[in-house]
Amino acid sequence: MADKLTANSKTDTGPAQKPQDSSAPREAHNFENKTNGSPPRKASHPVGFIRQTELVDLVRAYDPGADEDILNRAYIFALKAHGDQTRHSGDPYFSHPLAVAAILTELRADPATVVTALLHDVVEDTDYTISDIQSHFGEEIARLVDGVTKLSRIELRDEASKQAENFRKFVVAMADDVRVLLVKLADRLHNMRTLHYISNPEKRQRISLETMEIYAPLAGRIGVQRFREELEDIAFRELSADAYATISRRLDELHQHSVGGVVELANVLRQKLEAEGLDAQVYSREKRAYSIWRKMQHKNVSFDELADIYAFRVLVDTVQDCYRSLGIIHSSWRMIPSEFDDYISAPKPNNYRSVHTAVVGPPWRDGRRQRIEIQIRTYEMHETAERGVAAHWQYKDAGGHGASVEIVGPKQYDPYETPRRLVEMFQGGEDLEEALQYAKLELFQDQVFCFTPKSRVIALPKGATALDFAYGVHTDVGDQCIGAKINGIQRPLRTLLETGDVVEVLRSENAPVPAEWEIIAVSGRARSAIRRRIKKMQYDEHLALGRSIAESVFIGAHLQFSLKGVRAGLRKLGKKSVEDVLVSIGRGDLPVNDLIEAVYPGASAASEGEIRPASLKEFKPSVAIAGLTPGVSVRMARCCTPLPGERIVGIRGDDGGITVHTIHCEQLARDDPPQSHWLDLKWRDNDSDHLSAFARLIVTVQNGVGVLSEIAGIIARYGISIASMRLQNRSKEFIDIVMDVEVKDARQLTQALAGVRAAPTVLSAERMGIEDDEQL
Repeated sequence: MADKLTANSKTDTGPAQKPQDSSAPREAHNFENKTNGSPPRKASHPVGFIRQTELVDLVRAYDPGADEDILNRAYIFALKAHGDQTRHSGDPYFSHPLAVAAILTELRADPATVVTALLHDVVEDTDYTISDIQSHFGEEIARLVDGVTKLSRIELRDEASKQAENFRKFVVAMADDVRVLLVKLADRLHNMRTLHYISNPEKRQRISLETMEIYAPLAGRIGVQRFREELEDIAFRELSADAYATISRRLDELHQHSVGGVVELANVLRQKLEAEGLDAQVYSREKRAYSIWRKMQHKNVSFDELADIYAFRVLVDTVQDCYRSLGIIHSSWRMIPSEFDDYISAPKPNNYRSVHTAVVGPPWRDGRRQRIEIQIRTYEMHETAERGVAAHWQYKDAGGHGASVEIVGPKQYDPYETPRRLVEMFQGGEDLEEALQYAKLELFQDQVFCFTPKSRVIALPKGATALDFAYGVHTDVGDQCIGAKINGIQRPLRTLLETGDVVEVLRSENAPVPAEWEIIAVSGRARSAIRRRIKKMQYDEHLALGRSIAESVFIGAHLQFSLKGVRAGLRKLGKKSVEDVLVSIGRGDLPVNDLIEAVYPGASAASEGEIRPASLKEFKPSVAIAGLTPGVSVRMARCCTPLPGERIVGIRGDDGGITVHTIHCEQLARDDPPQSHWLDLKWRDNDSDHLSAFARLIVTVQNGVGVLSEIAGIIARYGISIASMRLQNRSKEFIDIVMDVEVKDARQLTQALAGVRAAPTVLSAERMGIEDDEQL
């Protein structure tokens, strides 16, 4: 698609500059180039083999104090290093780093970044090392080149785990110095411009998908909108060739019929502003194919139903002029309230500032009134919008050792915000592939902009909730969140937010993590943090439970439990740490008998059946039961486990020993022993304060974070001690918790079971027999 320009138009290739002579004629408008053909877009200067002096001149045009020597040396060094290497196109390979450097001069990147661009493939594709780079160009350049080199294999990975690991390295490197990201984005942009030279269609699709999911959103997050738009358009053309071709054809047709009307509208707008004494530039731009397709998908409309294919931009001197222009426009044409956004008073997190509005404009030549979008900004805001993060660097003479770079102003835009948020997602032992998906979710979504009570802007994905806002402020704020006030009114955490909402997060240091939080959260940052916290809580829960079980069982086996002993048995157990052992026991993955065997070989084989806690073995029920002959052997029936307070009977066995049952024991009814073997027994009333017995419970719960501690806490509130606990029949949805508890009487157990059943995560809680265990 050829560039569409009227006689008085110019291409939009860089920040608009205010004319020095205000009497000079102004360009009324321009149409931005669109990607179609080969290459998809031309830069504002040639990116082939531009001469050494030309590259230096490009840098010195915006940074007169730039170190010319280091630029010249880098040019020659890279040219010689790449030698006769060639690209898919057949061009000398050096044309690529040279093109990347030229692209960065369009952003007015500092000289160190331009030098890095020239050298960014030297270590990867030649015999030179980072040490060679450092010896020739210094520590700063070597560090930047090393950062880019480590990322060079992020592209074209088949295995998701490898791509996730490389992306983790990517975000860590750019969090260290965001200029690494600038070089990588320019590198990807030139590779996309020459993508058509790759013959393998699957490879082109893979590169395009990665560009759409990672690189284009990253460019948008750091404010380099021109990179984002071109990357999206080229990737869209590869991923959806038919849709791209259709929209491009419709744009061609629309242009043939609308160009005159667009020119007239731009002139009308300019004349209205001039009549009010405003010194302004006005120009128009045609939306790109991908932007149009995305809006068609989002609004579920056809191309013919879109009324904002063309947009106008007004550039003025001051902020006051921006609002004056807005007043003139709104007083001239009817504004559309839903399309108004003031990003001057509330800048986007990437420091984008403009006033956006839409109006029902004057009639076109055919008499139709067309809705038109208008952006109003100062020249300085326009430069920021065009150059993004690069607009926030200033250049200083570093005594001939290269240019140092720093952010202007202590309270200005922080270019490291996005990298830091992405790095956070890869911390805390997060699964890399899962973290990559969260990172894509964080990047590849449209945004809403909300505010803290202190007017800090928090950018969130569309559809985000108050819970997402809490994690958007800070991970600790999200972890401590118990509620939120939206515009001064307390609302549920699942409430959807809209641009302009003021959200106050209500916090508590002991805030729980309800299971539904994972469903409520929308942003990648919130989901990642919630998942990380859930895993930490599960780990701590299993660690404490595992240690409790292990200590109890060791005592029951009359063995000493010590962390030193467990550490000595790590190799036999195939574990890396004592914590791993205890967590495995707490999860039910490692039998305690295996731990005893690893620490005390042969001890578990000498035991009969499962090793039980000492308290179960040492319980002496005979001292609490009346009607027994002194010295007789007494055991509690495993089928019904009688408790103090229940009516009990004794059954004399052939060996003279007595087994105690409850009167309603089903096993007793089935066995139906002779009446001569029955003994009428009862619990001693005068020992009621000292009575205790063990019961086994089975509690079926929904699988979730904190269920073990919740059940254990309920049991403890009723003054009942847990002797042991284990998990069985585990599934993704449910878990059976089997626990042995020590109780005073049946009444205490009944009350505790009622309390457990009342818990929302509990499906059932019953007392059970212990037929599979050894005698007590």
